[in-house]
Amino acid sequence: MSWEREVEELNRRHAWAEELGGRENIDRLHNQGRRTVRERIARLTDPGSFHEVGKLAGNAVYEEGELKKVVPAPYVMGLARVDGREVCIGGEDFTIRGGASWSGARSKGGQSGFVEDLAYEYRIPLINLLDGAGGSVMSAKRRGYSVLPGSHGFERNVDLMDTVPVIGAVLGSAAGGPAARAVLTHFSVMVKGTSHVFVAGPSIAERGLGEDIDKEGLGGYKVAVDIAGTVDNAVDSEDESFEQIRRFLGYMPQNVHELPPEVANDDPADRSEEELLSIVPRERRRPYDMRRLVELVIDRDSGFEIQPTFGRAVFTFLARFSGRPVGVIAHNPAYYGGAVDPKSARKQTKFIKLCDTFHIPIVFFVDTPGFLVGRKAEEGGMIRDGVESMAALLKARVPVLTVIVRKCYGIAGTVPFDKNGVDFQVAWPSAEWGSLPIEGGVAVAFRREIAAAPDPREREAELEEEFRELASPFLTAQAFAVEDVIDPRATRPLLCRFLDAAQTRLKSDFG
Repeated sequence: MSWEREVEELNRRHAWAEELGGRENIDRLHNQGRRTVRERIARLTDPGSFHEVGKLAGNAVYEEGELKKVVPAPYVMGLARVDGREVCIGGEDFTIRGGASWSGARSKGGQSGFVEDLAYEYRIPLINLLDGAGGSVMSAKRRGYSVLPGSHGFERNVDLMDTVPVIGAVLGSAAGGPAARAVLTHFSVMVKGTSHVFVAGPSIAERGLGEDIDKEGLGGYKVAVDIAGTVDNAVDSEDESFEQIRRFLGYMPQNVHELPPEVANDDPADRSEEELLSIVPRERRRPYDMRRLVELVIDRDSGFEIQPTFGRAVFTFLARFSGRPVGVIAHNPAYYGGAVDPKSARKQTKFIKLCDTFHIPIVFFVDTPGFLVGRKAEEGGMIRDGVESMAALLKARVPVLTVIVRKCYGIAGTVPFDKNGVDFQVAWPSAEWGSLPIEGGVAVAFRREIAAAPDPREREAELEEEFRELASPFLTAQAFAVEDVIDPRATRPLLCRFLDAAQTRLKSDFG
């Protein structure tokens, strides 16, 4: 009366699933410096925590009516824990038909499948390990007809973006659907040299457009991360990508109904760094190290930079003050003098939305002469991207604190202010602001007077000096048009104090 025979078959089917695409294909993958999806899951998650769902799914192979093997579905997924936190995790395995999509009675995951439903319904983060080619013409041959695009859509993937943290690691070549899922994430990472992401691969680009290009030139990290910003970060190894996933997840709540996690912190809130007093040069056109400035203010070693090589006129960090997650946006005076270009504006917009979705307060460190000007900026959609960034902050519900370090001009200078909240901003003594930088503004407003002067350059310099005196931050503070001018060394204590006070609002609104 025992069910031992059926359990033996169950174990046999599990063994076939664990063989993936076979020893030869696995060895070939290892020779390329890559891992199978099962190895990746084991490497990323807490030991022994992975509970697989759908392990029996696949295509049966029969010989003379006898089952010889089940070729497993390329997608492996289930529940796991990362640093003790429950997550959903899934990904394609390249050793099985190149990770191409598989159709059963129900999708295991990838596009609106079981793992996406599980993450959505249970309100836990989703980690996508992307290594697949998406659709294949062979699927039409198996079905006997072609499926309309959208039959297996992204509706659940889109729902997840407003519900739980979604993280994507591109660990091979992701084309089509997997490439789209790399974008439908809150954070994504890829491995230099072995990861690629594109709409379609080189052979299709060559056939359709006559382009002779390899995978690296079409969708390697220099294209996907540095130029296009399709993927956020690029790293040197799969292990480093897993470490970045763990770090990112550490700043995130489980879902939008919770607040971000706090961690123990021994960095004093009243720490005052002497270096801040001289970090900004008196020569207003000289750059300085804004990354260093941010490091001196946030909790020690708490900064995690997102998109460091894309949109380099703006820095975006997840960080902590007094152990609590905060989003930091800072202009980079060493790139375009801090002028915000279209890519930097898009980067800023995405980061604002991330912070607002997961109830993470935002701190701005401002030093921008405005939006980038000129023909290339206009052709790149500068005003549209810039205004979308402004709109994103106007829609944000989280507390926003603004530190004006040096320049704050134009529409780009309106972005870092919480006009729908308390609108709290402080300035350093080095700060200056206005509708236009003084130099260009004077040249426009007094064009005729300057041209008629005996010495036009001397008259222009005189006018600039006159307006520079009016631009003193002390005069603005005197009118209470800025909340305070502070000693730069007091920046961390002030931010810690006000971010502590903001917790009442966060708990009331989101906790």
